Amino acid sequence: MAIIQWEDTLACLVVEPVGGDTYTAPNIPMDYRRIFGGQILAQVLCVGAETVESKGVSSLHAIFPAPGDLARRVEYQVDRQSDGRTFAHRLVVGQQGGAPKVVATVTFHAEESGLFHQVDAPDLGEPEEAIPTELSMIPWETRVVGGVDLGSREVGSPDFAFWMRTPAFSGSPVAHQALLAHATDLTLIGTSLRPHFGLGEEDSPEKIQTAVTSHTLWFHKPLRVDDWLLVNQESSVVAGGRGFAQGRVFSRAGDLVASFAQESMLRPLS
Repeated sequence: MAIIQWEDTLACLVVEPVGGDTYTAPNIPMDYRRIFGGQILAQVLCVGAETVESKGVSSLHAIFPAPGDLARRVEYQVDRQSDGRTFAHRLVVGQQGGAPKVVATVTFHAEESGLFHQVDAPDLGEPEEAIPTELSMIPWETRVVGGVDLGSREVGSPDFAFWMRTPAFSGSPVAHQALLAHATDLTLIGTSLRPHFGLGEEDSPEKIQTAVTSHTLWFHKPLRVDDWLLVNQESSVVAGGRGFAQGRVFSRAGDLVASFAQESMLRPLS
């Protein structure tokens, strides 16, 4: 898997208007022919937010009809579906040469007071106790709980957790959410492969064909990616050539700040 740079990741969040509610943004350069799906998720949030005032992102649901070509920019068209007092909804379609690469709905919400409860954060130790590990598509500090290697072909339990923290970042709340969205796309397929002997996340495309078909995030509380975040995920089922995995993101203080889920295609080649 390709290695990417922090500065290039920040640059991909700078979206450029090209007329009306249409935007484009640079791709993250890397030695890989496809655009990383996390980049597209991040850009969908950023272009959607360009058309909304006084509300923050509360959810994103994206489907990926086809992979993006790294040699070409994606053009994002925003459809302003609704603007209410507390909620707004946007449909974002990203295309290359007229062919859709992502179709996403983004919900925005003006924060309100009201009822509250949350699940407890898992007791997985402190970030200083986790193993520093380079996750190739996440160009910031990551520490894997238990030192789990998603590239291993040995059988493991279908779960994976890591702490992450970017360098100091003064971006907008949406930019912080976009960077988290970027990170949530990386390790769910590898988590789904852990129970299956002889397959690790680096075995695609030689031994198994993989692709993300849909990805959803929900943002529950304000978050900062330059503070420690615990990303805790599990795969609950793989069946019929598809995998399903989900995760929760907690602050170091134990606040549940986001949840996410992903369906993927998992097609062994032998």
